[in-house]
Amino acid sequence: MELHQVRYFLAVASTRNFTRAAEMCNVTQPALTKGVQRLEQELGGELIYRERQLTHLTDLGKAVLPMLERALASTEAVRRRAREFQQKEVAPLTIGLAPSISASLVLEPIAEIRKFVPGLHVELREEQPSRLVELLLEGEVNVALVGDLDERPERIDDWALFEERYVAVLASSHELADLPAIGIEALREAIILERTYCDVAPKFRRLCFADAPPPPHPNHRSCHDLHLQHLAEAGFGIVLAPEHMPRLPSLKALPIEGDPVWREVRLLAVQGRRYSPALDAFVKVARLRDWSLHTGSPLQTERHSHLEATGMSA
Repeated sequence: MELHQVRYFLAVASTRNFTRAAEMCNVTQPALTKGVQRLEQELGGELIYRERQLTHLTDLGKAVLPMLERALASTEAVRRRAREFQQKEVAPLTIGLAPSISASLVLEPIAEIRKFVPGLHVELREEQPSRLVELLLEGEVNVALVGDLDERPERIDDWALFEERYVAVLASSHELADLPAIGIEALREAIILERTYCDVAPKFRRLCFADAPPPPHPNHRSCHDLHLQHLAEAGFGIVLAPEHMPRLPSLKALPIEGDPVWREVRLLAVQGRRYSPALDAFVKVARLRDWSLHTGSPLQTERHSHLEATGMSA
């Protein structure tokens, strides 16, 4: 089945006239007629009743019409997207985020590169860090932001962006809300609202319960930060959250005495893979960015100065 045959048939179905259909397709009427006949041979039956004054679609023609319309539309959409991509009118960028990394971190970098990559088309995906590495290698994700890594994955470039502390997020009506900071002893007695797959949860448990058994009361859990914040707002407990995480206006964020829980946020991309303009721009903006202005956390200024001195080559 050739696409021009489908186009000829759809033109006849639209005009119900072979002459006008040929004009619409910019071909001769014999060429159009032959194309429709070949399509009929491939489909095994007549599609059109040919009459001098009136042309009808057969039952087979009516049955296949919507499918052929969709097939032609899909093909034209593919060609249009390919043309836009080659002409740099579309610049796709898929960013992977580990569960504890808020999308708020990438909004300003995206807005910045959109100024000089006008066809930017962004997709955000949240997955576990190990799964993000797989998606990077498979080409399903272009770049990823993750928390602390136990070891550097093979074939993956890994840049440390910034460090940030974890804070206690709780309702203003919570009994601990008026404290200037929350101590470890108080956290041991509190109900903690746990983020499923949180990368710092094991570190927090070791810190709080290294010399004492966990409290008997159960903690509440969710894989969505907003769910936990609503639970905290309703007085169900305290959320341990990275300092950059946006929060409901009714909640308070208190430091933990001594700032004992920290994590490093890192940028991952595949080694040696050719960067698209959108990916190249995002990596450069992310590595040059002074994250301390946006996360409230100290940036490793030595690394920042080194990036500026080396021209931020990826």
